[in-house]
Amino acid sequence: MTIKYIFSDIDGTLLDSHGQVSMTNKRIIQSCSQPLTLVSARAPQEMLPIIDQLQLQTPQIAFNGGVIFQGNSNHWHSLAQKPLDFEVVAQMVLLISKYFPQVSSSFYSLHHWYTQLCDRGIKFEEQLVHQTATIINYRDFFKQAKHKLFKIMLITFDPEEMDRLQKFLHDLNISKINIQQSGTEYLEITSAAAQKATGIQKIVQQENLTIQEAMAVGDGENDLSMLRLVGYPVAMANANYKVRSTARFVTKSNDDQGLGYAIEQLVNQSVWL
Repeated sequence: MTIKYIFSDIDGTLLDSHGQVSMTNKRIIQSCSQPLTLVSARAPQEMLPIIDQLQLQTPQIAFNGGVIFQGNSNHWHSLAQKPLDFEVVAQMVLLISKYFPQVSSSFYSLHHWYTQLCDRGIKFEEQLVHQTATIINYRDFFKQAKHKLFKIMLITFDPEEMDRLQKFLHDLNISKINIQQSGTEYLEITSAAAQKATGIQKIVQQENLTIQEAMAVGDGENDLSMLRLVGYPVAMANANYKVRSTARFVTKSNDDQGLGYAIEQLVNQSVWL
């Protein structure tokens, strides 16, 4: 069966270790006849510079499936939204800031990124995505009118603290959320209805394609839902064993233009088929 649509993660997949799109990946993506959608845990505004660079005109998936949007830095609009429950965000953020003060906490609306303290983790993320967090007081914010919120992001550089944090969150037993670790430092919380796979399904249906005609490329555990869904799941060489074992194909690493290599091998030349 021919691959007719490509879905790609951003960090650790499209971008190299320096957070850059290589000229090779850019050339291959722009010359490929199949459409490509970026599927990321990032917020829309954090994806826009990459969308502009690649000149993508397709729908894009942000917040691990929490938002589907289309456009570029000049203008973009939301096509579908699956926000978190506002009260759940308030409960979790206040609990985390109380019991895990060393963990960097923040959350996102459609257009803004909020935090209470610009600590090491927030500064690390600001440098990565070239965005600046808005400093607020959590308690004051949650007393105001309800906002649509899409993701809670937690950052810790301590593996043991990450384990304690995950256990704490799972022990809360909140059914309306999806908790996923991204890399070794990030824990991301979205609506239970928001997964990369659900966003892909919606776009595939709109394009009148079957899921077997879709290819997805990723490196993290938050990519597992989409890799298990599509007909052509591709893992990066830099992915962990769980992700690589889920994929049908393993390409080169993100520092060796693995996304571009996968497109050339699978889509352009059908070498692996």
